[in-house]
Amino acid sequence: MADFASDNSANDTGTGYLRRAKTETLQEIFNKYATVDKDGELYMTASDFVRSYLGLYTEPNPNPKSIQLLGGILDTSKDGLISFSEFHAFEGLLCVPDALYKTAFQLFDTKGTGMVTFEEFVEVIKQTTLHQKVPFDFDSDFVKMYFGKERKRAINYTEFSQFLHDFHEEHAVQAFKMFDKTGSGFITAMDFKDIMLNIKSHLLTNPVQTNLVAAATGHKVSFPFFMAFNSLLTNMELCKRVYLNSSGGSRTQEVTREEFLHSAQMMSQITPLEVDILFHLTELISESSGKIVYSDLEAITPEQYMKVITRKLTDIKAVESPEQRGVLVQIMESAYRFTLGSLAGAVGATAVYPIDLVKTRMQNQRTGSYIGELMYRNSFDCFKKVIRHEGFVGLYRGLIPQLIGVAPEKAIKLTVNDLVRDKLTDKKGNISLASEIIAGGCAGGSQVVFTNPLEIVKIRLQVAGEIATAQKPSALMVVKDLGLFGLYKGVRACLLRDVPFSAIYFPVYAHSKWLLADENGYNSPWSLLIAGAIGGVPAASLTTPADVIKTRLQVAARAGQTTYSGVFDAARKIWREEGTKAFWKGAPARVFRSSPQFGVTLVTYEVLQRLFYVDFGGTRPQGSEAQLPASAADLRSTNPDHVGGYKVAVPIFRGIESKFGLFLPRYV
Repeated sequence: MADFASDNSANDTGTGYLRRAKTETLQEIFNKYATVDKDGELYMTASDFVRSYLGLYTEPNPNPKSIQLLGGILDTSKDGLISFSEFHAFEGLLCVPDALYKTAFQLFDTKGTGMVTFEEFVEVIKQTTLHQKVPFDFDSDFVKMYFGKERKRAINYTEFSQFLHDFHEEHAVQAFKMFDKTGSGFITAMDFKDIMLNIKSHLLTNPVQTNLVAAATGHKVSFPFFMAFNSLLTNMELCKRVYLNSSGGSRTQEVTREEFLHSAQMMSQITPLEVDILFHLTELISESSGKIVYSDLEAITPEQYMKVITRKLTDIKAVESPEQRGVLVQIMESAYRFTLGSLAGAVGATAVYPIDLVKTRMQNQRTGSYIGELMYRNSFDCFKKVIRHEGFVGLYRGLIPQLIGVAPEKAIKLTVNDLVRDKLTDKKGNISLASEIIAGGCAGGSQVVFTNPLEIVKIRLQVAGEIATAQKPSALMVVKDLGLFGLYKGVRACLLRDVPFSAIYFPVYAHSKWLLADENGYNSPWSLLIAGAIGGVPAASLTTPADVIKTRLQVAARAGQTTYSGVFDAARKIWREEGTKAFWKGAPARVFRSSPQFGVTLVTYEVLQRLFYVDFGGTRPQGSEAQLPASAADLRSTNPDHVGGYKVAVPIFRGIESKFGLFLPRYV
């Protein structure tokens, strides 16, 4: 469920707090949905509010008793109609942090006295599907403890909040006793499954439902196991914190039972039996071997209030499950990544092209073999002279062939890196550092088929502005002059640069993302940009010597300048004639270009994957999405008539079912 921003979000004072709507606005909305005119005053019916305004129970043949019960939450006068003052008062109630509990309290307070009696409790519970499946014993000691021996005591709101929490546990215990006819303290695995599906269904994810019988580890389920199983599902958010404490914040590190249990000792709510059940469930669901990762816990965590941080413009499911991933789906996934990588590469290249031009001219400036005054004293001087002599357009000389080539170049690099990482990642999402380096190296090597022709044309256009000629060469002229084989001049130097670059860059980027992710493992666009920039620093600086050699091989030597026959010949002559420092020429400009370029490219690539999401059943970029428990205030309606507190009315009403398990019949 997405966390939609509201118009008044800037005025909210925090999660759980909403700014109240204006009375005039509420009056207009109320009048729009009210259908009863009584003595010149408009009123809403329960159906007006629940079906028309909230958009719930809109299917054919809805259950009128359920609608009446929900409408009665607002109808404090209990006259069967909702006045504007009641509509206005409930909007205020929805703005408080404990709105979910207060709404549930008003559901049971059917007489509107501000207290819940035993009769009111029975009236509501008897209408729930829960009671209809497994009847609750209203004569139990549990009921007498709350409502008194004679059941004449009424309970207030704060007591009711605890009662509602304990009621579900009591109902489960009663169900266990009902199936344990001999009083042995055991029930069958099938009885266990029936109880969980009927009473605790709101705590069960699909993987847990599928493995209920297998989780019982035999034909019999003991009462301690039954209680521990339910307690575990209730405390899954706490289990996540125990895991993160044990793994040092990592979401991919495998944690053993002993390590988890050691961390859990600081949080006494989790018992050793619950830990045993957790690891057994994980083995059943993910086929693990005695170790868990964070994704295992997410598969078990009840799907209650969840907010998804990432926004999506598209949400397409290419396959229903990873098992359906065939060759065609994988080809489609690569084509999808290639397209997004092309767009990301073009954006990144355009953003830093002036820096790239300065870097190229600085690297091509020679000393030792060419007599004359140096054209540029440093990178900043080069930048100023390009502006002065060639204008602002001069900073983008050679951009067009760069964009034509950079699209497939960056696209194939990103696609191959993702593809190889996917192949080397295990079922739990773990990948070793060696595998990350291999994936990056493969990505760097694959791009050279596009990189070399692109670079040699770009470089010759970039240095063309240094020579005063009547006609500046075009990209087409350079291609014709070089020929097919000439376009791959310096290819070995290009490989020498690009393979190590990507082998360094992608692992550093992946680990920087993990370090910069928030406590929920989510990476914001800013953290992606910073991670991309961090990865570019060591990758660009350490591969500068190979880049200098490549540049010298690809630029046509002028009269009097040294020529080179290959990588080793160029390295030997540069070192002999210009010294070691020559290998690091343009290093600052290269870092200042590569670092932001890859930062912009990677943030664009990942944000595009988030916005235009297509689920191919494979892996998603780490940190691209985070699901976390949210208050109702985080789950706001997009209906423009749902203003103020009513922005969270629908999730609050649904929360009565998903959090408390109080499901009301939807149909007649």
